[in-house]
Amino acid sequence: MTAPAADDLLAWLRASGEEMHTHTLAALLEEHAALARAKEAAEAANEAKTRFLASVSHEIRSPLNAIYGYAQLLERGTGDGAQNGVEAGKVIRRSAEHLSNLVEGLLDIAQVESGSLKLARDTIRFPAFLEQIVAMFEPQAAMKGLALRLDLPPTLPEFVRTDPKRLRQVLINLLSNAIKFTDCGEVVLRAHYRNELATFEIIDSGIGIAPADVERIMLPFERGTASAERAGVGLGLAITQALVTIMGGDMRVESTPDEGSRFIVRLMLSRPLSPPADLPAHASTHFYLGRERTLLLIDDDPAHREALRGLLEPRGFRVLTAQGGEEGLALAAQTQPDLVLLDVSMPGMGGWEVASQLRQRHGPTLRIVMLSGEAADSGPQQSAVVPADIFVTKPFDFDHLLDVVSAQLGLEWPQVASHSADDKALPALVAAEAQPHLAEIERLVRIGHVRAIEARIDALAAIGPDAAALAERMRVHLDAFDLKALAALAATGGTR
Repeated sequence: MTAPAADDLLAWLRASGEEMHTHTLAALLEEHAALARAKEAAEAANEAKTRFLASVSHEIRSPLNAIYGYAQLLERGTGDGAQNGVEAGKVIRRSAEHLSNLVEGLLDIAQVESGSLKLARDTIRFPAFLEQIVAMFEPQAAMKGLALRLDLPPTLPEFVRTDPKRLRQVLINLLSNAIKFTDCGEVVLRAHYRNELATFEIIDSGIGIAPADVERIMLPFERGTASAERAGVGLGLAITQALVTIMGGDMRVESTPDEGSRFIVRLMLSRPLSPPADLPAHASTHFYLGRERTLLLIDDDPAHREALRGLLEPRGFRVLTAQGGEEGLALAAQTQPDLVLLDVSMPGMGGWEVASQLRQRHGPTLRIVMLSGEAADSGPQQSAVVPADIFVTKPFDFDHLLDVVSAQLGLEWPQVASHSADDKALPALVAAEAQPHLAEIERLVRIGHVRAIEARIDALAAIGPDAAALAERMRVHLDAFDLKALAALAATGGTR
């Protein structure tokens, strides 16, 4: 029966005084309308997911093709030597990061929908954190001829507490979109901080967003009509808004089509009561203090075992490896390691079972770090006592893993030694030429602009041998992220 015919019948029943039949027919018509609306919603959702699968297929295949092609070149030894190998490594790493971020995005959507997403509270170097994020996009912006600026006030605190992974994800998603949808002009990341409230503005001069699309693009798998031809799976803004909400903040959009957009994110980021102890970042020659610590890595993936061994041994650790649970338990009994890095998913005896037996045999003095691509709450739910000390999700940044190992073992790291043999004043003529560079380095240290500091140190080194020696001492402090010592060295002109 058509809708007009049903309406005519309902009107006739009412006119005839057939109350019971009128109510029955009205209920049937309302149920039919609800079913029709549900059918339309299901068809729309199915169409959106079909578009998503088509997009995500491209997003997966492109980096996989790059990884596969460069891996074949490396395997066959084809190319022009070491430089080609370095470039291949960069492409493989970037492609792997793209795939990792895509998988993370899909998992994040699932965790947000299920309400199981958990936040960390870590201390970060705030200006350096933002500078590093912007530095990630400099090549991408340069390829499009865009100006990419980081606008930070001098009053920005050096340290704040937040979930660095989620804050990084929010800013990366917004910056990535800003660059993607801007063809000329500039993209700016601006930050403000007052009374522990951080405000981030991501401003672009791109294609803008139509008013009708502003709410829709925040939904999973959706993109604006003006940007449909541009790459993307439609997850970034949905995840970003969800993460900002979960972190207790808010996000709003101001946009004018063909003029640009401004995304404004506000989050509460508290300051730590005291600054954290520093690890010597990116300095493989720095060892921890005290006796040699033994780490046992239990993982069925040989590539993962060798990669971690190559990263940890240069830091002074003794690294033992086992490819399975039984071998790992036997090796632990023989060597009494200080800490075990344990993969969760292994054939035969799983990681949680191995962790439980390690805890029973060696007690609480043995530190156990679980490594897995699964969620942290995927462990043994039936037991009130979790046998591991901490859970690290793959893929992880090596510096983060080093932080975890250092904290679990209570390691102390040496301060960068001063170069007393070189602690002498610059010659007068050299000092006069170096002074503008030193003053600028002092200023850049205050705002934490690491990339600009590196450039100024290079300019200082170009003055001459005496200035080059001072520049090398500055690089040591910068590599160790000892900005206080770097500022003091710049202020004294090398006599400290």
